[in-house]
Amino acid sequence: MNKVFWDSIQTRRSFYAITSESLISDQAIENIVKEAVKHTPSPFNSCSSRVLLLLCDQHKKFWEIVKEEVKKVAPVEAFAATEEKINNSFAAGYGTVLFFEEMKVIKGLQEQFPLYKDNFPIWSDHSGGMLQFVVWTALELEGFGASLQHYNPLIDARIKKEWNAPDSWRLLAQMPFGKPLAQPGAKEFGPLNERVKVYK
Repeated sequence: MNKVFWDSIQTRRSFYAITSESLISDQAIENIVKEAVKHTPSPFNSCSSRVLLLLCDQHKKFWEIVKEEVKKVAPVEAFAATEEKINNSFAAGYGTVLFFEEMKVIKGLQEQFPLYKDNFPIWSDHSGGMLQFVVWTALELEGFGASLQHYNPLIDARIKKEWNAPDSWRLLAQMPFGKPLAQPGAKEFGPLNERVKVYK
């Protein structure tokens, strides 16, 4: 097995203690995202993934919007903890990657291949998940810490309006990242003999 490949897989973790310091140039971050979008597989090579990369002030604006939208629906006594988590973890980073799927592409595939129409939204999610993993791992290889968050669909309308994203883009996840302040704790693994079956 290729040691570099497995090292990068094994070191990818959820980092919640991050700072607003960047470890590489904005252009280098943009290149990571573009290369990930370009090379991550998609169903029927549909290229359905879409991304908004928010850095610096745009990143901070995003998390202010998240807090505003959560506050509208969260119980008053519970919001303080949510606000603290957002302020001290996600918003404290340098940037956020927003992952979308272009549903016009998915609907086009459903019309073109009706036999598989029920599967295309599922395969779209698979492709989106692979892209998130690729970007996450690539950012950590550059020294960043990141995590994956899901405040959608609560924030969808505001986000699309603020950054002029088409209504046909479906938000899948949000990935805040920044320079790590601390390493995550030890990770536990379920028994592999219960998770993998081999037949020869």
